[in-house]
Amino acid sequence: MTILIFIVVLWYGGLFFQTFFLHRYAAHQTFTMSKGIEKLTFILTWFFQGSNYLSAYGYGVMHRMHHAYADTEKDPHSPKYDVNVFAMMWRTKNIYADINQKKIDVDEKFTKNVPQWERFDAFASSWVSRLLWAIAYFGFFLAFATAWWQWLFLPVALFMAPIHGVIINWYGHIYGYVNFKSKDTSKNLFKFDFLMMGEGYHNNHHKFASRANFGGVRWHEIDVTYQIMRVLNFLGIIKIKKLQTIKIK
Repeated sequence: MTILIFIVVLWYGGLFFQTFFLHRYAAHQTFTMSKGIEKLTFILTWFFQGSNYLSAYGYGVMHRMHHAYADTEKDPHSPKYDVNVFAMMWRTKNIYADINQKKIDVDEKFTKNVPQWERFDAFASSWVSRLLWAIAYFGFFLAFATAWWQWLFLPVALFMAPIHGVIINWYGHIYGYVNFKSKDTSKNLFKFDFLMMGEGYHNNHHKFASRANFGGVRWHEIDVTYQIMRVLNFLGIIKIKKLQTIKIK
């Protein structure tokens, strides 16, 4: 039971900071926060993502490119241009690393105002940090695993962020329903997105990328992350930008 709770905490903790900080803040800037809160959020992202830590700069820039070039040859991740999910994720990893390490030239429109904490990112993205987290996860399993099958969750803990990426970037462009016709293949994976905290409303998001609420188009589309953001907004921790009202035509 302890191992299952651990995986659930890692799943939703890492996912929340991915969708809240990396996606809705770094890439799309759907809300604002103070510089002090921003730095705290960098640290919390590293704490909950652990060995899967993703840089706000690398993720933000790459995701903007995904929207600009969705389902074209320039898209960092598209099922249309990779033979299988593993090929897509490997290509995504390489593009992300090149962006994050600034090995490639990127148009200014993709980098403008994307948050970056270079010294912290250098540590959090290092192999030393990732290895220490992996050792910590292994030690936790060693201490609390009570059956052999529980060890099957260890790779999930080690590679949780890529798993999240596969669900949205691969399956979210193949399966699901569409609220809005678009030039890309984005789909809404779930009627109620209990698994991905709102990220599964991918078609909605591709249509209205700057909107903080990924759901809310149909009555059953409840965006859990957005509801948490509303609480943070009420408490004055963040300030959500004016929400665009949308309807299905």
